[in-house]
Amino acid sequence: MKKIYFTFLVPLFLYSQSLEDIVNLSIENRLIEASKQNLEALKSDYKSVKSGYLPKFDVGASYSINEHESPNVPKKGTNAYASANYVLYDGGKKYDIYDSYESSIKSGEKSLDALKNDISLTVINYYFSYQSLIARKDAKLKEIEQLEAQKDRLSRFYNAGTTTEDELQKIISRLQNSIVELQEVELNIVTILHNLEYITGTQINLEDGSSIKNIEDLKTNNQRFDIQALEFDTQTKLSNADAQKSGYLPTLTLDNTFNYYDRDYSNKNNDTNSPDHQNVASANLKWNIFSFGETKYKHESKHKEYLASKSNFEYEKNKAEVDLQLALRAYDIAQTKIKSSEATLKAAQSAYDVIKSKYENGLIDNVAFLESLSEKYDAISQHKRALNDLEISKATIIYHSGEKLQEYIK
Repeated sequence: MKKIYFTFLVPLFLYSQSLEDIVNLSIENRLIEASKQNLEALKSDYKSVKSGYLPKFDVGASYSINEHESPNVPKKGTNAYASANYVLYDGGKKYDIYDSYESSIKSGEKSLDALKNDISLTVINYYFSYQSLIARKDAKLKEIEQLEAQKDRLSRFYNAGTTTEDELQKIISRLQNSIVELQEVELNIVTILHNLEYITGTQINLEDGSSIKNIEDLKTNNQRFDIQALEFDTQTKLSNADAQKSGYLPTLTLDNTFNYYDRDYSNKNNDTNSPDHQNVASANLKWNIFSFGETKYKHESKHKEYLASKSNFEYEKNKAEVDLQLALRAYDIAQTKIKSSEATLKAAQSAYDVIKSKYENGLIDNVAFLESLSEKYDAISQHKRALNDLEISKATIIYHSGEKLQEYIK
């Protein structure tokens, strides 16, 4: 029975997620779902506004009992009606409102893409930072293993009286410091996993091996999604301002109402044999000639909102261009760091091999050995970090280039 349980549970423990899996989970979280619902609400509101400009048809009926009957005022009466109404012209406000909604919807769509990209970039940073920490942890574990071996070796020499206590204590002190550093690294690893679980809403078990596609052929002339959203939002503000100008122009409506009357007289002498139905068709013109500057001030207010939005858009657009240039520069530096870390690792490894041999043969003290040991494993973890930082740099460039990050993960 225990074997059956073990077989059933093993796949759960073996399952791990790649970077692509984590990003796909993150861009379907509750925050994204809330943004989608807000966008759908805006689209439904737009449909409602468009329907409001279509012809309206109403029907109604009433039944009345009058206390005093008189000619044309029966004791009892029933009235039924049907009416049709259509706004033929509203000064052009309708089309400005349509433009406003369409721009708002496009802004919402780009904002949703921007939110997904923001979350994706955050997840990518977490993923490669995690991989750097894992490399740091592995290096620190190997360093601790070496220190423990040297501690055991010196302990034997100390017990035999061939080395001093301070030599042994230096090794022990360095070992304790490395253990504390290892605990700090492990805490950072756990923190990243918790953050990813918060974003994705599921338990995370990261696997190694994911990377970002090469960016040599990447086009960098697209605007970031959030900048595109700001541009559409600015167009919305302009359409709202233009819509206020309709107050200077007339409104023309068409109406047609059909009424049917059923009169019930107690005294037939009061019945004047009036027609039992009436149809009224009308064209109505309404033009506000003077409103103490109401339309003017409304337009000025909305136009100032547009100017403010336009200035903000231009500012953020220029800032985004600078951010892209900085990202490209950071990518070049990241490539240089890899070459530098490779050289440093090679030198540290060679120095460690020589110094370890001399130390174990009593030719040098343990100060030089400990420094060499730290330099070796620091070089290992720094090289791994340089490789991971390059992946983050590529993702940052893709982000600032207005491309969807999830399409560049491999």
